[in-house]
Amino acid sequence: MRFMASYDMMETIRNTNQWLGASATAMASYPALSIFPNPALEWISAWGEVTERTFSRMVVKPDWNIPPFVGANGTDRLVSTQIEIAGPFGDLLHFKVQGRTQKRRKVLLVAPMSGHYATLLRSTVISLLPDCDLYITDWHNARDIPVSAGKFDVEDYTMHLVDYMRHLGPDTHVIAVCQPAPLTLAATAYLAEEDPAAQPRSLTLIGGPIDPSASPTEVTDFGHSVTMGQLEQSMIQRVGFKYAGVGRKVYPGLLQLSSFISMNPDTHRDAFVNQIQRVAKGEAHEHDKHNKFYDEYLAVMDMPAEFYLSTVDRIFKNGEIANNEFVVNGKKVDMGKITTVAVKTVEGSKDDISAPGQCIAALALCTGLPDSKKASHVEEGAGHYGIFAGKSWRTNIRPLVLNFIDANDITEEAAEAKPPANKNAAA
Repeated sequence: MRFMASYDMMETIRNTNQWLGASATAMASYPALSIFPNPALEWISAWGEVTERTFSRMVVKPDWNIPPFVGANGTDRLVSTQIEIAGPFGDLLHFKVQGRTQKRRKVLLVAPMSGHYATLLRSTVISLLPDCDLYITDWHNARDIPVSAGKFDVEDYTMHLVDYMRHLGPDTHVIAVCQPAPLTLAATAYLAEEDPAAQPRSLTLIGGPIDPSASPTEVTDFGHSVTMGQLEQSMIQRVGFKYAGVGRKVYPGLLQLSSFISMNPDTHRDAFVNQIQRVAKGEAHEHDKHNKFYDEYLAVMDMPAEFYLSTVDRIFKNGEIANNEFVVNGKKVDMGKITTVAVKTVEGSKDDISAPGQCIAALALCTGLPDSKKASHVEEGAGHYGIFAGKSWRTNIRPLVLNFIDANDITEEAAEAKPPANKNAAA
Protein backbone atom coordinates (compact mmCIF):
# COMPACT_ATOMS: atom_id res chain seq x y z
CA MET A 1 0.00 0.00 0.00
CA ARG A 2 2.91 2.38 0.55
CA PHE A 3 3.53 2.39 -3.21
CA MET A 4 -0.12 3.20 -3.83
CA ALA A 5 0.18 6.00 -1.28
CA SER A 6 3.21 7.44 -3.07
CA TYR A 7 1.33 7.31 -6.39
CA ASP A 8 -1.57 9.21 -4.84
CA MET A 9 0.88 11.66 -3.25
CA MET A 10 2.31 12.56 -6.67
CA GLU A 11 -1.20 13.04 -8.04
CA THR A 12 -2.11 15.18 -5.02
CA ILE A 13 0.91 17.44 -5.62
CA ARG A 14 0.03 17.76 -9.29
CA ASN A 15 -3.63 18.48 -8.53
CA THR A 16 -2.71 21.05 -5.88
CA ASN A 17 -0.44 22.97 -8.25
CA GLN A 18 -3.13 22.96 -10.91
CA TRP A 19 -5.59 24.36 -8.35
CA LEU A 20 -3.12 27.01 -7.17
CA GLY A 21 -2.59 28.18 -10.74
CA ALA A 22 -6.32 28.38 -11.44
CA SER A 23 -6.91 30.18 -8.13
CA ALA A 24 -4.18 32.75 -8.83
CA THR A 25 -5.65 33.50 -12.25
CA ALA A 26 -9.16 33.84 -10.83
CA MET A 27 -8.05 36.07 -7.95
CA ALA A 28 -6.14 38.43 -10.23
CA SER A 29 -9.17 38.67 -12.52
CA TYR A 30 -11.53 40.28 -9.95
CA PRO A 31 -12.84 43.54 -11.47
CA ALA A 32 -12.54 45.31 -8.12
CA LEU A 33 -8.78 44.79 -8.13
CA SER A 34 -8.53 46.67 -11.43
CA ILE A 35 -9.62 50.00 -9.91
CA PHE A 36 -6.01 50.73 -9.15
CA PRO A 37 -3.61 49.32 -11.77
CA ASN A 38 -1.08 47.01 -10.19
CA PRO A 39 1.60 45.26 -12.31
CA ALA A 40 1.97 42.62 -9.62
CA LEU A 41 -1.53 41.35 -10.37
CA GLU A 42 -0.63 40.88 -14.02
CA TRP A 43 2.36 38.78 -13.02
CA ILE A 44 0.24 36.74 -10.58
CA SER A 45 -2.32 36.12 -13.32
CA ALA A 46 0.40 35.16 -15.79
CA TRP A 47 2.02 32.78 -13.30
CA GLY A 48 -1.39 31.23 -12.57
CA GLU A 49 -2.24 30.78 -16.23
CA VAL A 50 1.05 29.06 -17.07
CA THR A 51 1.02 26.94 -13.90
CA GLU A 52 -2.58 25.76 -14.33
CA ARG A 53 -1.99 24.85 -17.98
CA THR A 54 1.26 23.05 -17.15
CA PHE A 55 -0.09 20.76 -14.45
CA SER A 56 -3.45 20.09 -16.13
CA ARG A 57 -1.72 18.78 -19.26
CA MET A 58 0.04 16.04 -17.29
CA VAL A 59 -3.09 13.89 -17.04
CA VAL A 60 -4.76 14.56 -20.39
CA LYS A 61 -4.16 12.60 -23.57
CA PRO A 62 -3.63 15.11 -26.39
CA ASP A 63 -5.97 15.08 -29.37
CA TRP A 64 -4.60 14.11 -32.74
CA ASN A 65 -5.89 17.31 -34.37
CA ILE A 66 -4.75 16.24 -37.82
CA PRO A 67 -5.34 19.14 -40.23
CA PRO A 68 -6.76 18.56 -43.71
CA PHE A 69 -4.34 18.50 -46.60
CA VAL A 70 -4.72 19.35 -50.28
CA GLY A 71 -5.29 16.31 -52.49
CA ALA A 72 -4.02 15.69 -56.00
CA ASN A 73 -7.11 17.33 -57.53
CA GLY A 74 -6.75 20.46 -55.40
CA THR A 75 -9.53 19.69 -52.90
CA ASP A 76 -9.12 19.44 -49.14
CA ARG A 77 -8.82 15.94 -47.73
CA LEU A 78 -10.27 15.65 -44.23
CA VAL A 79 -8.64 13.13 -41.90
CA SER A 80 -10.44 11.12 -39.22
CA THR A 81 -9.25 8.38 -36.89
CA GLN A 82 -10.82 4.94 -36.85
CA ILE A 83 -10.02 2.05 -34.52
CA GLU A 84 -9.04 -0.92 -36.69
CA ILE A 85 -8.33 -3.33 -33.81
CA ALA A 86 -9.27 -2.53 -30.22
CA GLY A 87 -7.51 -3.96 -27.18
CA PRO A 88 -7.13 -3.26 -23.47
CA PHE A 89 -3.48 -2.21 -23.76
CA GLY A 90 -3.61 -0.50 -27.12
CA ASP A 91 -5.47 -0.03 -30.39
CA LEU A 92 -4.45 -0.25 -34.01
CA LEU A 93 -5.57 3.13 -35.30
CA HIS A 94 -6.28 3.97 -38.95
CA PHE A 95 -6.09 7.51 -40.30
CA LYS A 96 -8.96 7.57 -42.76
CA VAL A 97 -8.66 10.17 -45.53
CA GLN A 98 -12.06 11.18 -46.84
CA GLY A 99 -12.49 11.23 -50.59
CA ARG A 100 -9.24 9.41 -51.37
CA THR A 101 -9.64 6.86 -54.13
CA GLN A 102 -6.11 6.42 -55.44
CA LYS A 103 -4.17 3.67 -53.68
CA ARG A 104 -1.34 4.80 -51.44
CA ARG A 105 1.52 2.99 -49.72
CA LYS A 106 0.14 1.01 -46.77
CA VAL A 107 2.28 1.95 -43.75
CA LEU A 108 2.20 0.78 -40.14
CA LEU A 109 3.84 3.34 -37.86
CA VAL A 110 4.92 1.69 -34.60
CA ALA A 111 4.84 4.27 -31.81
CA PRO A 112 6.91 3.92 -28.64
CA MET A 113 5.50 2.93 -25.29
CA SER A 114 8.02 5.03 -23.41
CA GLY A 115 6.06 7.47 -21.26
CA HIS A 116 4.41 9.58 -23.96
CA TYR A 117 1.31 8.95 -26.03
CA ALA A 118 1.43 8.03 -29.70
CA THR A 119 0.45 11.65 -30.41
CA LEU A 120 4.14 12.44 -29.91
CA LEU A 121 4.40 11.31 -33.55
CA ARG A 122 1.70 13.75 -34.73
CA SER A 123 4.09 15.70 -36.97
CA THR A 124 5.40 12.40 -38.40
CA VAL A 125 1.83 11.34 -39.14
CA ILE A 126 1.00 14.68 -40.79
CA SER A 127 4.07 14.42 -43.03
CA LEU A 128 3.24 10.87 -44.17
CA LEU A 129 -0.52 11.14 -44.72
CA PRO A 130 -0.46 12.74 -48.20
CA ASP A 131 1.60 9.82 -49.50
CA CYS A 132 0.53 6.86 -47.32
CA ASP A 133 -2.47 4.90 -46.14
CA LEU A 134 -1.38 5.17 -42.54
CA TYR A 135 -1.94 3.03 -39.43
CA ILE A 136 -0.41 3.55 -35.99
CA THR A 137 -0.12 1.69 -32.69
CA ASP A 138 -2.02 3.73 -30.11
CA TRP A 139 -0.93 2.43 -26.69
CA HIS A 140 -3.15 3.07 -23.66
CA ASN A 141 -2.30 4.66 -20.32
CA ALA A 142 -1.73 1.78 -17.88
CA ARG A 143 -3.48 3.67 -15.08
CA ASP A 144 -6.76 3.24 -16.99
CA ILE A 145 -6.39 -0.52 -17.59
CA PRO A 146 -8.05 -2.72 -14.94
CA VAL A 147 -5.89 -5.33 -13.23
CA SER A 148 -8.25 -7.96 -14.63
CA ALA A 149 -6.80 -7.28 -18.12
CA GLY A 150 -3.64 -9.11 -17.04
CA LYS A 151 0.03 -8.35 -17.64
CA PHE A 152 1.80 -6.69 -20.57
CA ASP A 153 5.53 -7.19 -21.11
CA VAL A 154 7.92 -7.15 -24.08
CA GLU A 155 6.64 -10.51 -25.31
CA ASP A 156 3.04 -9.30 -25.25
CA TYR A 157 4.11 -6.14 -27.07
CA THR A 158 5.84 -8.24 -29.74
CA MET A 159 2.79 -10.45 -30.23
CA HIS A 160 0.56 -7.39 -30.58
CA LEU A 161 2.78 -6.26 -33.46
CA VAL A 162 2.59 -9.75 -34.97
CA ASP A 163 -1.21 -9.58 -34.86
CA TYR A 164 -1.26 -6.10 -36.41
CA MET A 165 1.04 -7.17 -39.26
CA ARG A 166 -1.06 -10.25 -39.93
CA HIS A 167 -4.21 -8.13 -40.02
CA LEU A 168 -2.79 -5.54 -42.42
CA GLY A 169 -1.36 -8.12 -44.79
CA PRO A 170 1.87 -8.65 -46.74
CA ASP A 171 1.61 -5.39 -48.72
CA THR A 172 2.42 -3.41 -45.56
CA HIS A 173 5.51 -1.33 -44.91
CA VAL A 174 6.48 -0.93 -41.23
CA ILE A 175 8.22 2.09 -39.68
CA ALA A 176 9.27 1.70 -36.03
CA VAL A 177 10.37 4.77 -34.11
CA CYS A 178 12.86 4.52 -31.21
CA GLN A 179 11.99 2.13 -28.37
CA PRO A 180 9.90 -0.40 -30.36
CA ALA A 181 12.57 -0.94 -33.03
CA PRO A 182 14.08 -4.11 -31.48
CA LEU A 183 10.66 -5.61 -30.74
CA THR A 184 9.43 -4.78 -34.25
CA LEU A 185 12.47 -6.56 -35.67
CA ALA A 186 11.67 -9.54 -33.44
CA ALA A 187 8.01 -9.55 -34.55
CA THR A 188 9.12 -9.58 -38.20
CA ALA A 189 11.50 -12.48 -37.52
CA TYR A 190 8.71 -14.33 -35.70
CA LEU A 191 6.48 -14.01 -38.77
CA ALA A 192 9.33 -15.03 -41.07
CA GLU A 193 9.39 -18.43 -39.39
CA GLU A 194 5.79 -18.92 -38.27
CA ASP A 195 3.78 -17.20 -40.99
CA PRO A 196 5.99 -16.07 -43.91
CA ALA A 197 3.01 -15.01 -46.03
CA ALA A 198 2.12 -12.33 -43.46
CA GLN A 199 5.51 -10.61 -43.45
CA PRO A 200 5.61 -6.91 -44.39
CA ARG A 201 7.45 -5.83 -47.54
CA SER A 202 9.83 -3.47 -45.78
CA LEU A 203 10.92 -2.53 -42.28
CA THR A 204 12.38 0.88 -41.40
CA LEU A 205 13.94 1.21 -37.94
CA ILE A 206 14.49 4.79 -36.73
CA GLY A 207 16.77 5.52 -33.78
CA GLY A 208 16.11 2.26 -31.95
CA PRO A 209 18.26 0.45 -29.36
CA ILE A 210 18.85 -2.78 -31.28
CA ASP A 211 22.26 -3.13 -29.60
CA PRO A 212 22.46 -0.63 -26.71
CA SER A 213 26.05 -1.62 -25.92
CA ALA A 214 27.26 -0.73 -29.42
CA SER A 215 27.40 2.96 -28.51
CA PRO A 216 26.69 3.65 -24.80
CA THR A 217 24.74 6.72 -23.66
CA GLU A 218 23.42 7.98 -20.32
CA VAL A 219 20.34 5.83 -20.88
CA THR A 220 22.35 2.62 -21.31
CA ASP A 221 24.72 3.55 -18.47
CA PHE A 222 21.76 3.96 -16.13
CA GLY A 223 20.42 0.55 -17.10
CA HIS A 224 23.71 -1.09 -16.14
CA SER A 225 24.30 0.94 -12.97
CA VAL A 226 21.29 -0.38 -11.03
CA THR A 227 20.07 -3.85 -10.21
CA MET A 228 16.58 -4.96 -11.18
CA GLY A 229 15.67 -5.07 -7.50
CA GLN A 230 16.76 -1.47 -7.00
CA LEU A 231 14.89 -0.43 -10.11
CA GLU A 232 11.68 -2.07 -9.00
CA GLN A 233 11.89 -0.59 -5.51
CA SER A 234 12.62 2.95 -6.70
CA MET A 235 10.53 3.22 -9.87
CA ILE A 236 7.50 0.95 -9.60
CA GLN A 237 4.30 2.06 -7.85
CA ARG A 238 0.68 0.96 -7.72
CA VAL A 239 -2.07 3.02 -9.36
CA GLY A 240 -4.17 4.90 -6.81
CA PHE A 241 -7.89 4.75 -6.15
CA LYS A 242 -8.76 7.56 -8.57
CA TYR A 243 -8.28 5.52 -11.75
CA ALA A 244 -9.73 2.34 -13.27
CA GLY A 245 -6.36 0.59 -13.02
CA VAL A 246 -6.31 0.85 -9.23
CA GLY A 247 -3.74 -1.56 -7.80
CA ARG A 248 -1.91 -2.15 -11.11
CA LYS A 249 1.87 -1.92 -10.87
CA VAL A 250 3.20 0.80 -13.18
CA TYR A 251 6.16 3.01 -13.91
CA PRO A 252 4.31 6.33 -13.36
CA GLY A 253 4.38 8.94 -16.08
CA LEU A 254 4.79 11.71 -13.50
CA LEU A 255 7.88 10.00 -12.13
CA GLN A 256 9.35 9.64 -15.60
CA LEU A 257 8.52 13.27 -16.39
CA SER A 258 10.46 14.41 -13.33
CA SER A 259 13.42 12.40 -14.64
CA PHE A 260 13.11 14.02 -18.07
CA ILE A 261 13.05 17.50 -16.59
CA SER A 262 15.92 16.81 -14.18
CA MET A 263 18.18 16.04 -17.15
CA ASN A 264 17.93 19.67 -18.35
CA PRO A 265 16.50 21.69 -15.44
CA ASP A 266 17.97 25.04 -16.49
CA THR A 267 16.50 24.79 -19.98
CA HIS A 268 13.00 24.04 -18.69
CA ARG A 269 13.20 26.68 -15.95
CA ASP A 270 14.16 29.37 -18.45
CA ALA A 271 11.43 28.26 -20.84
CA PHE A 272 8.72 28.67 -18.19
CA VAL A 273 10.08 31.97 -16.84
CA ASN A 274 10.12 33.37 -20.37
CA GLN A 275 6.59 32.12 -21.00
CA ILE A 276 5.29 33.79 -17.83
CA GLN A 277 6.90 37.04 -18.98
CA ARG A 278 5.27 36.75 -22.41
CA VAL A 279 1.85 36.09 -20.88
CA ALA A 280 2.22 39.09 -18.54
CA LYS A 281 3.14 41.32 -21.50
CA GLY A 282 0.29 39.97 -23.64
CA GLU A 283 2.70 38.48 -26.18
CA ALA A 284 1.73 34.82 -25.72
CA HIS A 285 -1.12 33.02 -27.43
CA GLU A 286 -2.85 29.63 -27.31
CA HIS A 287 -0.80 28.00 -30.06
CA ASP A 288 2.58 29.63 -29.57
CA LYS A 289 5.80 27.62 -29.73
CA HIS A 290 5.98 27.06 -25.95
CA ASN A 291 2.44 25.73 -25.62
CA LYS A 292 2.73 23.59 -28.73
CA PHE A 293 5.84 21.86 -27.38
CA TYR A 294 4.96 21.52 -23.69
CA ASP A 295 1.34 20.48 -24.22
CA GLU A 296 2.79 17.32 -25.76
CA TYR A 297 5.95 17.01 -23.66
CA LEU A 298 4.08 17.19 -20.36
CA ALA A 299 1.33 14.75 -21.40
CA VAL A 300 2.72 11.54 -19.93
CA MET A 301 1.29 8.07 -19.48
CA ASP A 302 2.00 5.25 -17.03
CA MET A 303 3.72 2.14 -18.38
CA PRO A 304 2.87 -1.38 -17.17
CA ALA A 305 5.56 -2.38 -14.69
CA GLU A 306 6.19 -5.69 -16.47
CA PHE A 307 6.88 -3.90 -19.75
CA TYR A 308 9.25 -1.35 -18.22
CA LEU A 309 11.20 -3.89 -16.18
CA SER A 310 11.42 -6.48 -18.95
CA THR A 311 12.61 -3.81 -21.40
CA VAL A 312 15.46 -2.78 -19.10
CA ASP A 313 16.33 -6.36 -18.18
CA ARG A 314 16.05 -8.11 -21.54
CA ILE A 315 16.80 -5.39 -24.09
CA PHE A 316 19.35 -3.24 -22.25
CA LYS A 317 20.96 -5.39 -19.56
CA ASN A 318 21.02 -8.82 -21.20
CA GLY A 319 20.93 -7.66 -24.82
CA GLU A 320 18.66 -10.48 -25.95
CA ILE A 321 17.89 -8.81 -29.28
CA ALA A 322 21.52 -7.77 -29.85
CA ASN A 323 22.70 -11.33 -29.17
CA ASN A 324 19.87 -12.91 -31.19
CA GLU A 325 18.62 -14.74 -28.10
CA PHE A 326 15.14 -13.22 -27.76
CA VAL A 327 12.38 -15.64 -26.75
CA VAL A 328 8.65 -15.17 -27.33
CA ASN A 329 6.10 -17.55 -25.84
CA GLY A 330 8.86 -20.07 -25.13
CA LYS A 331 10.15 -19.98 -28.72
CA LYS A 332 13.52 -18.50 -29.69
CA VAL A 333 13.22 -15.86 -32.40
CA ASP A 334 15.99 -15.97 -35.00
CA MET A 335 16.61 -12.68 -36.83
CA GLY A 336 18.48 -14.65 -39.48
CA LYS A 337 15.13 -16.06 -40.67
CA ILE A 338 14.32 -12.69 -42.24
CA THR A 339 15.14 -13.28 -45.90
CA THR A 340 12.62 -11.28 -47.95
CA VAL A 341 11.75 -8.18 -45.89
CA ALA A 342 13.87 -5.17 -46.87
CA VAL A 343 15.37 -3.53 -43.75
CA LYS A 344 16.57 0.08 -43.45
CA THR A 345 18.02 1.80 -40.37
CA VAL A 346 18.05 5.55 -39.69
CA GLU A 347 20.26 7.22 -37.07
CA GLY A 348 21.14 10.77 -36.05
CA SER A 349 24.78 11.73 -35.57
CA LYS A 350 23.90 13.72 -32.43
CA ASP A 351 21.34 11.32 -30.98
CA ASP A 352 22.04 11.12 -27.23
CA ILE A 353 19.26 8.57 -26.58
CA SER A 354 20.03 5.88 -29.18
CA ALA A 355 23.49 6.85 -30.36
CA PRO A 356 24.75 5.96 -33.86
CA GLY A 357 25.71 2.30 -33.98
CA GLN A 358 22.84 1.02 -31.84
CA CYS A 359 20.24 0.85 -34.61
CA ILE A 360 22.39 -0.19 -37.57
CA ALA A 361 23.25 -3.33 -35.60
CA ALA A 362 19.96 -4.73 -36.95
CA LEU A 363 21.51 -5.24 -40.37
CA ALA A 364 24.23 -7.51 -38.99
CA LEU A 365 21.59 -9.61 -37.24
CA CYS A 366 19.73 -10.21 -40.51
CA THR A 367 22.23 -12.79 -41.75
CA GLY A 368 19.75 -14.35 -44.16
CA LEU A 369 18.95 -11.08 -45.90
CA PRO A 370 20.88 -10.17 -49.08
CA ASP A 371 22.77 -6.86 -49.10
CA SER A 372 20.48 -5.57 -51.84
CA LYS A 373 17.67 -5.50 -49.27
CA LYS A 374 19.67 -3.76 -46.54
CA ALA A 375 20.03 0.01 -46.23
CA SER A 376 21.22 2.52 -43.65
CA HIS A 377 21.35 6.28 -43.24
CA VAL A 378 23.03 8.52 -40.66
CA GLU A 379 21.66 12.07 -40.61
CA GLU A 380 24.43 14.53 -39.85
CA GLY A 381 23.66 17.05 -37.09
CA ALA A 382 20.33 15.45 -36.14
CA GLY A 383 19.37 14.61 -32.58
CA HIS A 384 16.91 11.97 -31.43
CA TYR A 385 13.71 13.94 -32.01
CA GLY A 386 14.91 15.37 -35.32
CA ILE A 387 15.22 12.03 -37.08
CA PHE A 388 11.49 11.34 -36.92
CA ALA A 389 9.77 14.68 -36.38
CA GLY A 390 12.08 17.62 -36.99
CA LYS A 391 13.50 19.45 -39.97
CA SER A 392 15.91 16.61 -40.72
CA TRP A 393 12.98 14.20 -41.00
CA ARG A 394 10.94 16.48 -43.26
CA THR A 395 13.69 17.52 -45.66
CA ASN A 396 16.02 14.52 -45.83
CA ILE A 397 14.90 11.37 -44.04
CA ARG A 398 11.24 11.19 -45.07
CA PRO A 399 12.05 11.25 -48.83
CA LEU A 400 14.67 8.53 -48.31
CA VAL A 401 12.20 6.36 -46.40
CA LEU A 402 9.51 6.78 -49.05
CA ASN A 403 12.02 5.96 -51.80
CA PHE A 404 13.05 2.85 -49.86
CA ILE A 405 9.41 1.81 -49.55
CA ASP A 406 8.83 2.35 -53.27
CA ALA A 407 11.95 0.38 -54.20
CA ASN A 408 10.58 -2.58 -52.26
CA ASP A 409 6.85 -2.14 -52.85
CA ILE A 410 6.71 -5.04 -55.24
CA THR A 411 4.99 -8.42 -55.35
CA GLU A 412 6.98 -11.66 -55.18
CA GLU A 413 6.09 -12.45 -58.80
CA ALA A 414 7.38 -9.08 -59.99
CA ALA A 415 10.44 -9.38 -57.78
CA GLU A 416 11.41 -12.64 -59.48
CA ALA A 417 11.15 -10.93 -62.85
CA LYS A 418 12.99 -7.76 -61.81
CA PRO A 419 14.63 -7.42 -58.36
CA PRO A 420 14.22 -3.88 -56.96
CA ALA A 421 17.25 -1.61 -56.98
CA ASN A 422 18.18 -0.20 -53.59
CA LYS A 423 19.93 3.12 -53.94
CA ASN A 424 20.56 3.32 -50.19
CA ALA A 425 22.12 -0.09 -49.69
CA ALA A 426 24.40 -0.31 -46.70
CA ALA A 427 28.05 -1.07 -47.29
